[in-house]
Amino acid sequence: MLFHLSAASVFLVIAAVLVYHRARLLPLLTHFLARVLPTQLSARMSNYTPLRSSAFADQAAAGMSSGNFDLEENMAEGSGEGRVGLDEAGVEEVRKIMAIERCTFDQARLIRHNRILAKNGIAPDGTPMDRKAITRLS
Repeated sequence: MLFHLSAASVFLVIAAVLVYHRARLLPLLTHFLARVLPTQLSARMSNYTPLRSSAFADQAAAGMSSGNFDLEENMAEGSGEGRVGLDEAGVEEVRKIMAIERCTFDQARLIRHNRILAKNGIAPDGTPMDRKAITRLS
């Protein structure tokens, strides 16, 4: 009985140390797994899904670009942009808004942005919709 209690306490101490230092240990574990495991499996384990390489070009050709939001200009080779494409869920949502509301790309982006703000309790002008929020000190 005493052996089982001491073994359990050692296990709990090791588990507590691992949980406490998880921020330091996860990058090391991910780096180790990237070297040991094939790239597809290590990408799944690190919650990273690589995008297609021509995603920006495909999205710009599909109408997901405008004079105010120019994909080709802002996402060129020398721009320092690390992403390979826009967020697929966001692009699909903008595409649906454009089809339903029969509006332009910029108007659909504004509608989507205002919906995200409203969902988070923020008015379209950027002020909080909570009546208890302090917006000025006078």
